[in-house]
Amino acid sequence: MTIVPEPHLGPFMGQFGPYSLTPQDLQGVRLYRLGLGLAALALAIATGLSFAPSPAHLAAIDLCYGLGWLALGLSLATIHIYMVSLHRLLQGFWLVGGVASLALAYTGPGSLAQTVVDHPQALWGVGFSFAALTGIYLKEAFCFDHFTSKLLTPLVPLLLLGHLWGLLPTPVEQGLLTLWAGLFLLFVGGKLGQPLVPDIGDKSVFTARHRPRD
Repeated sequence: MTIVPEPHLGPFMGQFGPYSLTPQDLQGVRLYRLGLGLAALALAIATGLSFAPSPAHLAAIDLCYGLGWLALGLSLATIHIYMVSLHRLLQGFWLVGGVASLALAYTGPGSLAQTVVDHPQALWGVGFSFAALTGIYLKEAFCFDHFTSKLLTPLVPLLLLGHLWGLLPTPVEQGLLTLWAGLFLLFVGGKLGQPLVPDIGDKSVFTARHRPRD
């Protein structure tokens, strides 16, 4: 794995004036990437378990989903997005997806994973979690032009909507799920080798947001 050198903390010249970075800014980026890494690992494990379904594996898949959801929340808490409304929207999607998942886990006929497989309409609630993740893919594709995030952005809605509307045969769904897990791991691997500062962006924009207006 590439070792990313400790970055220069500034000062830098931004759109709204000079700014400097702090160790807390860099720690936020590390936490953002940690959350993505844990979410990718949880998805990869759950995908592997899905090819040999059993009561124990279904329980493990539910656990992976829960851990992945928490990891995604960490990333959404530490991500740098210039548009406040978009940031809050993605966090709202994450929260709605989590509440819906918790409700289905306790009221559904079986495990959460089996409920989603047998009752695709459950994605009207659970799918909000993955919509939040897709928002991160879209942000990364727009800001950094990662080929993996550009592939993941349409792939996730294709898989989820295809399952929701019953358009995809099971082997196709399994293939797309495997592709998703693999691309997500590649995406995270690429992020770990990137400098930290670009993930922070122009800090003067965030500072200007909180500046009193005349």
